[in-house]
Amino acid sequence: MSQKKLVKDLMKKLDKLESDREKLIDKLSKALDKLEKKEEKKAATKKPSSKKVATKKVAAKKVVRKKPTVKKAPVKKTALTNPPVVAA
Repeated sequence: MSQKKLVKDLMKKLDKLESDREKLIDKLSKALDKLEKKEEKKAATKKPSSKKVATKKVAAKKVVRKKPTVKKAPVKKTALTNPPVVAA
């Protein structure tokens, strides 16, 4: 293919992509408008709630976790004062 034909083909593809992009943008804007209208209706239909008494949230007391004490068994010292003699 000649360069002119390639450029022409690429320009067609670019134009198609741009038109698809515009269509998608239009669809998204319509969907967004629809959602906004829905939210406005919900806000309008909600009845104003009665005044709520403010309740203080009590912070949970932090309990210091004690590490379990590990009792070690007393080590028996079996020091040999007279090492055994090995006969050779």
